[in-house]
Amino acid sequence: MANRAEGLYRRGVELANRGRYAQAQRALAAAQRVASTAGDPDLLARIEGTTAYVLARLGDVDGGERLCLEAMGRDGLSAAAIAQLQGQLGALALERGLLDDAATWLSKSIHGLAGEPVKEANMRMNRSLVDMQRGRLTEAMTDLELAEAAYLEAGLVAEANQAIHNRGYTWMLSGDLVRALQMMQAVREPLDEESDMWAAINELDHAEVLREAGLVTEAERILESVSVAFGRHRAPRERASSDYHLARSLLSHDPVRAAVVAAASARRFRRLGSHGWAVRAEAIQLRARLALGRDDRAGQSTQAPGRLPAASQIAAVVDELRATGFAPEADALHLTDLLARMRRRLPVTVSPMQVRESTPLEVALLVHEVRAAGAASRAHEGQVRRHAARGLDLLEHTQLATGSLDLQGSSAMRGSGLITAGLSSAVRSRQHDVVFDWSERARLMNQQIIPVRPSPDPALAADLAELRVLRSAEPDGDWLAGPRAVVLRDRARERQWSATTAGELRRRASLEEVRAALTADEALVSYVFDGRRLVALGVSLTRVELVDLDWRAVRSALGGLRAELDVSAGLTTGPMARVVRASLDDRLAALSSLLVSPLCSVLDGAERVVVTAPGVLAGLPWTMLPPLVGRPLTLASSASGWMRDRRRGWARPNAAGFAVGPRVARGEEEVSVAASAWGEATALLGDAASVAAVIGVASTVDVLHIAAHGRHAVDNPLFSGLELADGALFGYDIDLMESVPDTVVLSSCEVGRSSVRWGEEAIGMARIWLHGGARCVIAAPVVVADDAACELLGAMHEGLAAGAAPAIALAEAVTRTGVSSPFQAHGVGF
Repeated sequence: MANRAEGLYRRGVELANRGRYAQAQRALAAAQRVASTAGDPDLLARIEGTTAYVLARLGDVDGGERLCLEAMGRDGLSAAAIAQLQGQLGALALERGLLDDAATWLSKSIHGLAGEPVKEANMRMNRSLVDMQRGRLTEAMTDLELAEAAYLEAGLVAEANQAIHNRGYTWMLSGDLVRALQMMQAVREPLDEESDMWAAINELDHAEVLREAGLVTEAERILESVSVAFGRHRAPRERASSDYHLARSLLSHDPVRAAVVAAASARRFRRLGSHGWAVRAEAIQLRARLALGRDDRAGQSTQAPGRLPAASQIAAVVDELRATGFAPEADALHLTDLLARMRRRLPVTVSPMQVRESTPLEVALLVHEVRAAGAASRAHEGQVRRHAARGLDLLEHTQLATGSLDLQGSSAMRGSGLITAGLSSAVRSRQHDVVFDWSERARLMNQQIIPVRPSPDPALAADLAELRVLRSAEPDGDWLAGPRAVVLRDRARERQWSATTAGELRRRASLEEVRAALTADEALVSYVFDGRRLVALGVSLTRVELVDLDWRAVRSALGGLRAELDVSAGLTTGPMARVVRASLDDRLAALSSLLVSPLCSVLDGAERVVVTAPGVLAGLPWTMLPPLVGRPLTLASSASGWMRDRRRGWARPNAAGFAVGPRVARGEEEVSVAASAWGEATALLGDAASVAAVIGVASTVDVLHIAAHGRHAVDNPLFSGLELADGALFGYDIDLMESVPDTVVLSSCEVGRSSVRWGEEAIGMARIWLHGGARCVIAAPVVVADDAACELLGAMHEGLAAGAAPAIALAEAVTRTGVSSPFQAHGVGF
């Protein structure tokens, strides 16, 4: 009888571990019936303890708790059985979100199970989850390492893998996303094979890593998908949790929807009896409501401000969070409330808050933002910038571990509020050096680390080759959403994140240093946007001028620009072509009067111009603005980077390479004309223009010119591609090159476009090549007429072959041919 009960119990445990809770409940009920007559109180207690866990997963936490307490009151239980029930009560307290109670019960259980290492390890796994939520990451990591060792000693590989996965999650909470992804990916496939539930849990945690990396669109797509999967598997708690994390992600850019999703999550947690977790979701809902009406870094309002939640409601939720052990969430809500009231100039009382080494990064940044806002309310501008700078210095530390373009972008996301505070104060100061310094600080948030190029990785090359096949099979669909594509995409990202290590820290240059680097016939214009105001700082060797610009008028003029540029490129003859061109010329003239003419005192004597621009001006064809046509112009990621990298000068290139992708009208003619300027050049045409061949040529030339159809991937910029004979050359493929040419010419529609994330950051194919080591990229942000590309770029190579800097060669070609096009130099154009 006891053996049969034991067998049914083990079956129930196995089903519960695989997330099949309804089946587990049936097996455990059968085991309980048999064990009730077997006369083994310890076995019955173990069955009831596991049943309590299953009931909680199915939404009946009260029933589970009742069952455990009844079992503990039964006579004849051993100390180990009591300890096991204590552990289950700890797990149930965790389900309710009562962290302090959970820690107490689980600690008692671990002490009582000291002689049974596997059972003790199970309780350490649960206690680590409690400590993660309390921000005690060192303690969580210790429990997980001990649990992993116990599982391995017992030969329980699957359980050890779960401990490794959770260690990865702990590294994510500490801010080390590279190590987090490495650990999670190392055990992902075996855990996915364990059960559909584990696969969904892996996806949930993976989405959190992506969110922390600033890849919120992809993270949110995953979270929506796993929420549905948890509903299908009758896992209400996991579904509520996925909705909570979705709301947290939306909070950064869509507070209206964040509030709706957080409210749904809170209702689900309430139905489950998980009070503490419901309060967490309610805190996110309140933070979303507090964010309404705030302009984002793109100058767009997050919807009209409504009435702020009552101070008493905020205080009640803050108190509940503290009472249940969620102190970091309590701090975050309290600080967000203070910020919202300060922005509306409402009276607030700010209590001193210390930022310690153990303070979670989100809370530490909010503390500095509140301090900056307080200083602003007192008109202490110097203090505003000091507090904002101290917060951003914390972010710099998070960047030091990686040279990855994706991961550096997460800093821009996290520091958005502090950057806005610093920029706004700098603009209010009207001090040229202060405005310049904060302009550079904003631009360098995602460029602070100069990466060390990784060694070419054959495994990455194989994964990208397979992705090319998948993309070719579904060129117009969401080809990255398929199961195999997801695995390959994640693996490519993990390799890039971990292999691209950090090199030196890029130092911000001062205004005087940049002025000293300019020649008498050069000028720099730094456009600065603080979320509401657009200003321009014009700098020459003899003059510095700060000009206020009409942002509303600029935004209106930008509205139809891309469409007119695209239509104009595709419609080059006939009456409608003249109409479209006239409309485009009017729009470009309007933009010139708004953006360039106010700086005429600085620009009039400048033959060459350096421009740095925020994300709101991404996609603007600067070389087509009438006052700038025919002038060498370089669009620099930052003035500091331009100054640093121009010191090398531009020597005459030794070799050039060319490639033409399929179906490019006049592509071969363009390359033939361009290559004729060089004494010797490699040209890859037809089937010879494969990805591997282009990678090989790129590693041996100083100038690489690719004429190919391109596509910009808005949500995954590193999967933007240039269509070659055997598929797309991705941004990730640049890491497979032994070295990168100094000059890259991308004669392709769209790949000069960028995805603007978190205000200053603009990532596109041009930026990816620059990050990979190119000094200058010639590209266009919109469609270019084939005739214009052929004539203009062919003429440009005459200058490049003669040793002219890329922006100078391009400007001279415009003057000789009379072709006005959106091609422009990115990086160090001269």
